[in-house]
Amino acid sequence: MNKTAIVTGGSSGIGLQTALSLHQDHDYDVYVLSRHEFEMEGLHHFCCDVSNEEEVRKTVERIIREAGRLDLVVNCAGMGISGALEFTEHQQARTLFDVNFFGTVNVNKACIGYLRETKGRIINISSVAGVVPIPFQSFYSASKAAINSYSLALANELKPFGISVCAVMPGDTATGFTAARKKSEEGDDLYSGRISRSVSRMEKDELNGTDSAVSGKTIASLAASGHLPPLYTIGFSYKLVNILIRILPVSLAQKLIYLLYAR
Repeated sequence: MNKTAIVTGGSSGIGLQTALSLHQDHDYDVYVLSRHEFEMEGLHHFCCDVSNEEEVRKTVERIIREAGRLDLVVNCAGMGISGALEFTEHQQARTLFDVNFFGTVNVNKACIGYLRETKGRIINISSVAGVVPIPFQSFYSASKAAINSYSLALANELKPFGISVCAVMPGDTATGFTAARKKSEEGDDLYSGRISRSVSRMEKDELNGTDSAVSGKTIASLAASGHLPPLYTIGFSYKLVNILIRILPVSLAQKLIYLLYAR
């Protein structure tokens, strides 16, 4: 019997490429969850809003009835917002956390019992922005920092059951995520144009970033590897960034981030 994987946010971008690689390169039966209808040869699909805990629970139960087992969960579902913190509406920030953080929590909560039976694996997609907080994308960065802390804690809680947990941190990646970002330039005049400049620079980096197929294959290979590390950064240059940000004094790291994204 083939191993079974659930991939959230699997209808586009990194999620889709991860799902395809798991199926084509590693012989997983892959169940893709997304909010919208989706069809791709070789992949199973269920419409599911990961921010709805009850909907997630029922969807996972349906998958288990159909597949009979669960070996891997990859949480790719996410959204982005940008703008100045002081002008960001609370509801918009809550919606982002409901998808990026609590969506991951909901899926894992529904799956852990089944993963215990197979000594399965959980991969939570975080971001380099979780360790390098990006100005004017503060809530997104905070949600990914939360994913990192959550993943590390969860890994130790589940270790005695043989379940491995990893937070994967991609850097800039060329996907539809850039166009889907909910942007606000409210207060840009007050901030001397820094909001629009910062977001424009980040989006340029994203559009020229790693191909999502490369990231997807990396995540799938990691999932199928013998050892799953607690934290994993995609891309050599971003690995260096993560090391640098940890060894530099915070004040110096902040100055560098300011020069890159906040001037």
